[in-house]
Amino acid sequence: MSSFQKPNALIFETSPYLLQHAYNPVEWYPWGPEALQKAKAENKVMIISIGYSACHWCHVMEKECFEDPEIAQIMNQYFVNIKVDREERPDIDQIYMDALHVMKGSGGWPLNCFATPEGKPIYGGTYFPKSHWKHILLQIASQWYHEKEKLIAHAERITQSLSSLDYVDGPNQENKLSFQKESLDEAFLRLKASLDNVHGGTQRVPKFPMPVLWEFLLKWGHLNCEESAIRAVELTLEKMAYGGIYDQIGGGFARYSTDQIWLVPHFEKMLYDNAQLVVLYTHAWQKTYIPLYRQVVVETLDFVERELTSSEGGFFTALDADSQGEEGKYYVWTTQEIEAILGEKAALLSLFYNFQQRGNWEEGKNIPYRTRSEAEFAELTGRDREEFEKWLQEAKQKLLQIRLQRPRPTLDDKIITSWNAMMNKAYTTAYRALGETHYLQKAETNMQFLLSNLYVKSEILFRTWKNGKAKIPAFLDDYAFLIDALLSLYQATFNEEYIEIAEKLLQQALVSFEDKNSALLFYTANTNEPLITRKKEIQDNVIPSSNAIMAHNLLTLAHLLSKEEYEQKAIQMMRAVVEEAIKYPAAYAHWLLLLSRFIFPDYEVAICGPDYKRKRADFEYNYLPNVILLGIGGKNNGHSKLPLLQHKWVDEKTQFFVCQNKTCQLPVDSVSKVLDMIAPCSNNKPSLSNK
Repeated sequence: MSSFQKPNALIFETSPYLLQHAYNPVEWYPWGPEALQKAKAENKVMIISIGYSACHWCHVMEKECFEDPEIAQIMNQYFVNIKVDREERPDIDQIYMDALHVMKGSGGWPLNCFATPEGKPIYGGTYFPKSHWKHILLQIASQWYHEKEKLIAHAERITQSLSSLDYVDGPNQENKLSFQKESLDEAFLRLKASLDNVHGGTQRVPKFPMPVLWEFLLKWGHLNCEESAIRAVELTLEKMAYGGIYDQIGGGFARYSTDQIWLVPHFEKMLYDNAQLVVLYTHAWQKTYIPLYRQVVVETLDFVERELTSSEGGFFTALDADSQGEEGKYYVWTTQEIEAILGEKAALLSLFYNFQQRGNWEEGKNIPYRTRSEAEFAELTGRDREEFEKWLQEAKQKLLQIRLQRPRPTLDDKIITSWNAMMNKAYTTAYRALGETHYLQKAETNMQFLLSNLYVKSEILFRTWKNGKAKIPAFLDDYAFLIDALLSLYQATFNEEYIEIAEKLLQQALVSFEDKNSALLFYTANTNEPLITRKKEIQDNVIPSSNAIMAHNLLTLAHLLSKEEYEQKAIQMMRAVVEEAIKYPAAYAHWLLLLSRFIFPDYEVAICGPDYKRKRADFEYNYLPNVILLGIGGKNNGHSKLPLLQHKWVDEKTQFFVCQNKTCQLPVDSVSKVLDMIAPCSNNKPSLSNK
């Protein structure tokens, strides 16, 4: 960050990324009426520069270009300069990232796009070194002065191309063939061909965790008794948990691995990655009971509580990859440092974490990673397993305490509704599986924070919060993930207020994001400021598609509230993308999870009676990807508004009512009997009823 005394217009923002540029000599403006009107009034090209606080190359370009007085003078003279935090304004980022793909076939951050005063893209790129950036600035300034009409015509063509990228719904007829099990078989085989069977993940570098992909494979393997799918998940989860992408000392995952073997991460830590990975590892533990998965869940949530949790109960956005201007400096070690901390035991830790005198990364630096479990290592080195595990935990704590004294990576301390909702669900999921009441307390505290501070008067949902201020109207993902978190919290607590709030949010979203010509929903609300095009978020990226999440919410609420119209809306959304999802499963994994719910319909399991809370805990020790839980106590416990719980209270003995396809079986009184009734494979005949 530069230290020029006179701040620019970004000084009044709350985004840490925008504030990082507030003292640049560039006359930056935030996206808004002032900058847009200035561009039109002065008839100047806009530079729309988009990034985020944990972006390494964003910092590099700032230092090389935006802190340079000569570069700043050119930018200020010929352009109107707008800085955008992509995490605050994903709608703007989506448009100009699409434009970059149209122009160059690829994209990334920092994203720097030149646009007409109306916002239509002219030219763009990602990171520009100083000399190249200066050349581009002068070239476009000259062309705007001498060949303005040519540039405007070029921008019009690009803008038209953006409109052609908008998703068009697939055939809306009742295509039952696409809703058959064979469709998921086909999608699975396509996914299977793309997997790395040696190192886990997919056959691409860099390697992103992509949790939703493994969620689909785990569920499909479970429901279809497809062992190869389960093995692929286990391989990937082990390799990631052993690799450098996982913080072996402090817990939590980095954003991606730069290599094939998960060793060298891009060290930034994002809230959304860790939220999804906690859910994935929890589900995998429920399926396999492999201790490593539980360890990862516990350590990752420890990291979130220690480094990404606000005093109010919100969750912060990200930790930067850099500290003191050096990527990964906070996380790496030299063997000399380890020797100074652990003395004669340093060699043992170095052996376990594969440290080398010359470094396993660069310039004598070591990234902790491992190649075997604690038990395997203890056996290999002739040590008692329990004693070694105890010693290792003590050694890790010593290293962590030393690390906490180092200069910290920059924290992006804004709070984003959708990302908080994802972490909220992670805490709830961990509680439901592991029974740690502390996790439920964190989830409920966070939900109260979100509903009190970002859902103003239960009428207006906002996207971000910082320093006591909520801002930016929420996007579809904010609604979708918040509803999802509320529905998960209901199933953990049986507090029906969570369902009531979820349905209210759903009704608001269906109106605000409606496309009258499509079953799918827009990403921006109809009350948002108009941009050069209005987009839909259909495919999964590192975060699942908001349309897919919303379709899941509709189906879950249809089960809980017995509302056929919600189920029909979910079916319509699924039909709109089903053919694409089968063809390109890696980009539609969350839609495939939805498709599996139509092919293997969910079970509704109602737990009724005085011991309903303990029975829920016993039940959820298991992996139950096709179960929706409901619960109520005895007669005096209160009246439920949920149709499935009407008249099902039991005073004497707690019972389970198992229902599917609007038909309920006779009640049973034990978890084992319920598990027999819903066991996969033996009774998993696909259903097409009402589809």
